[in-house]
Amino acid sequence: MTAAAGIATLPGWRLALFGLPGLPLAALTLPLYIYLPTYYADTLGLGLGVVGGVLLAARIWDMVTDPVVGVLADAVRLPGGRRRGWMVAGLPFTIAGIWMLMSPPDGAGAAHLLVWSIVLHLGGTMMVLSQQAWTAELSDGYDERSRIVTVREVFVILGTLAAIALPVVAGGGGTAVTAAGLATLGAAIALLLPVTTTAAVIAVPEPDRPVARARGQLARLGALVANRPFRRLIGAYIANGFANGLPATLFLLYVSHVIGRPDLAGPLLFVYFAAGILAAPLWLRLAARTSKHRAWTIAMAIATAAFLPAAFLGTGDVVPFLIICIATGATLGADLALPNAMQADVIDIDRLETGQERAGLFFALWGFATKAALALGIGTAFPLIDAAGFDPAADDGGGALALTVLALVYGALPVPFKIWAILLVRRFPLTREIQSGLAEEIARRRSPAVATPPGCGPPSSRKPSCSLSVAAPRASCSRSSAS
Repeated sequence: MTAAAGIATLPGWRLALFGLPGLPLAALTLPLYIYLPTYYADTLGLGLGVVGGVLLAARIWDMVTDPVVGVLADAVRLPGGRRRGWMVAGLPFTIAGIWMLMSPPDGAGAAHLLVWSIVLHLGGTMMVLSQQAWTAELSDGYDERSRIVTVREVFVILGTLAAIALPVVAGGGGTAVTAAGLATLGAAIALLLPVTTTAAVIAVPEPDRPVARARGQLARLGALVANRPFRRLIGAYIANGFANGLPATLFLLYVSHVIGRPDLAGPLLFVYFAAGILAAPLWLRLAARTSKHRAWTIAMAIATAAFLPAAFLGTGDVVPFLIICIATGATLGADLALPNAMQADVIDIDRLETGQERAGLFFALWGFATKAALALGIGTAFPLIDAAGFDPAADDGGGALALTVLALVYGALPVPFKIWAILLVRRFPLTREIQSGLAEEIARRRSPAVATPPGCGPPSSRKPSCSLSVAAPRASCSRSSAS
């Protein structure tokens, strides 16, 4: 360990245990968006309208609680630490929500779905935000952050793969999700989550960082808004998230009606995520040789070029679409890991600008942006194909025009948003050299014997502290805002 870089290199076994909770947490995502709505609407007989309204209300609650939990997680130190303590505190809510939603009692209705969805979203937010903030604080090293986030995201992809396979296998091998399959997945997640979380909390140290004053966080939102790298990064992430959300929303419909092979939806999805796992080390290596933002830009460019042909495929084009799934899946690791690692670097500017540790708030806003982009994708895709006359119940999907529009929304509409994201980050100002200077300045200020630079207030000062100019190769104290 060095003063400038926090934990210089986390041993491989500790890093694996740190990322392990991402597996059961990620396994929750697919059931919430794909399995649960169908199960409650059809099997339990609530109807699509009721289920859609209930889950929309739960998602709104989820988005609203993100910044609240982020501020509290920064300001309140629970037993075990700010990050580890909040992860453990979120466990009972998450486990209870999983169990009650995936093993509903007889007579479960809309109220049951709403209450336990809210409980699950609260627990999930507490755990995910805490682990993300912990990731940003675990190391001050530019490349080590990429390594930590990449390993965590590999476990996230593994959890998604497990969620694809387990309910179908438990349900007898068919494509429909049965009560037994859903209950099996719920039980597996409920058992794995406390085991993996406990292992991470015990094995991985949490750097001792001061709590951030809740009132101070709200009073210094201006510093966050003035953080130009943060604005550019979150703008790119929203644009890229929207571009990814469109095909994610329409994947099953596209495979079923455009390609004409609904039986291959699961295997194709599996290939996509498996390619993401296999290619993840390559993106980590490329980011180390160049930079995070350049590696991410290359990944988005490849995804754009590879995905566009999907707009022009038709019935029976399984092999071309399989190639598209492999090529775009290979960029998934970069999409998941590199922006999150860049976010950790952006937080360094805020640490020096405000003198506070606000990683929880930053990742709360990050989570809000992620959910907003997904909601925007759903809110755009369905009305467009509906206006074109698409009918999922019809054998021909509503006709040639409807299928053409479905293919264009799936394969072509994401392209300009990917390009927008590329333009936002291709000259991202936080390079390896500049982040190294930020880390050195942070380490210097953390030293109790350090003298305050002329013209700069101490980190604990209530007055605005000095800002950093990221235009220089080394962090320097100035009166200009971090931009």
